[in-house]
Amino acid sequence: MKVNIVNLKNQVVGDLDLSDDVFGLEPRADIISRVVRWQLAKVQAGLHQAKVRSDVSGSTKKIVKQKGSGGARHGSKRGAQFRGGGIIFGPVVRSHAHDLPKKIRALGLKMALSSKHAAGKLCIVDSLDVQSVKTQEIKKSLKDLGTGSTLFIDALSVPQSFCLATRNLHNVDVLPAGGANVYDIIRHDTVFITSAGVEILKERFQ
Repeated sequence: MKVNIVNLKNQVVGDLDLSDDVFGLEPRADIISRVVRWQLAKVQAGLHQAKVRSDVSGSTKKIVKQKGSGGARHGSKRGAQFRGGGIIFGPVVRSHAHDLPKKIRALGLKMALSSKHAAGKLCIVDSLDVQSVKTQEIKKSLKDLGTGSTLFIDALSVPQSFCLATRNLHNVDVLPAGGANVYDIIRHDTVFITSAGVEILKERFQ
């Protein structure tokens, strides 16, 4: 499929043939959801921890005699049945990461790109090179492009001038093509990919 290539001033400067295998698939919400959950699980800290009986400070002395008190046979004040006692089967420090086949991860990325293209929210730009590091100029360009939350994807590296010009803009993120991922693509309203970035993405799926 052929799409127009625009510059940051929203002027058409050429066209590009996009691969149907990457940008023309029928999106499946279940595949995209699986990849997003896999991504978020990997970055979850998992530092939650509750004190078990052995972690609670206090005496280990037996409260009352084993028999003859007429009450329960408690062994310690640190038991879970007492206020301030240990927690039974509480959360512990652990990793929430789980495995997901590479084919599913690659398919999820293709479907995320395809869903943006099908919704008309995927644009191809010629380059992210800017003459001056001026945030106001980039802000004006985004206004001309009519975008809200925006993700820019470039080739192997993003020009430092563009990174500096956009780093203080709300809801604007920049990634190299190697770091393109389903979660960032889905959570942004509009995705801009450079023509060089499109070639890198094609190579990722070969």
